[in-house]
Amino acid sequence: MKKIYFIGIDVSKRTLDFCILSDGKILKEEKIANHPAAIKLFLQELVAEYSLQRANCILCAEYTGHYTYPLACTAESEDLPLWLENPSQIKYSSGITRGKNDKVDARRIAQYACRFQDQTKLHSQPEKVLQTLKELYNERELLTEHKKAYLILVSDHKGFMDKDIYTCKKNRITPLIEQLENTIKAIKEQIREIINSSRLISRQMKLLKSVEGVGEKTALKMIIETRAFTQFADHRKFCCHAGVAPFSYTSGSSIHSKNKVSNRADKSIKKMLHLAALSITTKKNGELVQYYHRKVAEGKNKMTVINVIRAKIVARMFSVIRNDREYVLNQQNKVA
Repeated sequence: MKKIYFIGIDVSKRTLDFCILSDGKILKEEKIANHPAAIKLFLQELVAEYSLQRANCILCAEYTGHYTYPLACTAESEDLPLWLENPSQIKYSSGITRGKNDKVDARRIAQYACRFQDQTKLHSQPEKVLQTLKELYNERELLTEHKKAYLILVSDHKGFMDKDIYTCKKNRITPLIEQLENTIKAIKEQIREIINSSRLISRQMKLLKSVEGVGEKTALKMIIETRAFTQFADHRKFCCHAGVAPFSYTSGSSIHSKNKVSNRADKSIKKMLHLAALSITTKKNGELVQYYHRKVAEGKNKMTVINVIRAKIVARMFSVIRNDREYVLNQQNKVA
C-alpha cells in the first residue's frame, strides 16, 4: 500500500506551522516564516527527506485570505497538491477541543486531511485577470465605504456644532472625499478596460446583465465569486454558498421549525442578491415582480418570496452562462 504523507499547515500573518503525519504518526513539526523563499526552501527539504511527490502527499491548510497566497504560489511552483479548506469545516469536524495554539492547530489540520482524504479539493490559483479584478473590486468597495463615512460625517454634523468649527472640519474632509471619488473613478475605468480586454469575461458580463435584476456590479461579483463560473457545479451549490437555499430543521416529535436559510454563508454575495431581489419588487412590470405580488397576495411571507426570487436570479445566471444565450422571455414564460 502506498504511503501517504498528510501535511497540516496552520497559516498566520508572519509564520506557518507544519505538521507531517503518516500512518497515524507525527513525523515532524516545524515553524517557518510566511515568506515565499522560506516556504520554498522548507518544501524542497521535505521533498528530499520523504521523497514527496504529487501522488503521495497532501498539503492541507485553512483558507485565510491573503495570508495563504505565498503558500499557494509556492505549492504550485513545486508541483505539490494543496487543499485549502474552510476553517469552520475543520473546526466542527474536530469534535470537542480544549486549548488552542498554532502547533496544535497544525496537528488538527493534518488529522483532518487524513480522515477526510476522500473529500480532497485541490486548490488552483485563479487566472491573473480574475485575480486582478478581485483585488480591484475589493479595493473599490473599501474606498466606497470610506467615502460614505466621510459624507455622513459632513452631513450629520451640519447644524449641530459651532459654524466656524464645522466649516473647518468640512474644509478638511472635502478634499479627502474628492480624492476618493477620483480614485474610485480610476479603478472603475481600469476594471472596464480589463473586462473589455477579456473575451470570456466580457461575454459573461453581457449574458448576466440580460437577467432581470442583475446589473454590472452584481454580474462582476458573480464572475469573481465563481471564478468565471468554474468553481461551482450548479446553481444549487452556489445558493448554499450564498445563504439562499432553505434547509429543514426537524428532530423527532418536538422540533418542527420552518425551513430557513443557514447563517453560514458568504454575506457579501447574499447582500448583493438581496438588493437585486428588492430592486425587482419595486418595478412596475416584469415576470419576477408579478410573481412577487402574486405570492404575497396568496398570503406568503414577503421575505420568503424575496428569498425565492434571489434563488431564481442565481438559477437564471447559471442558465445563461451554461447555454451561452442571453435571457429572453417568450410567451410561454420560458427562456428562449
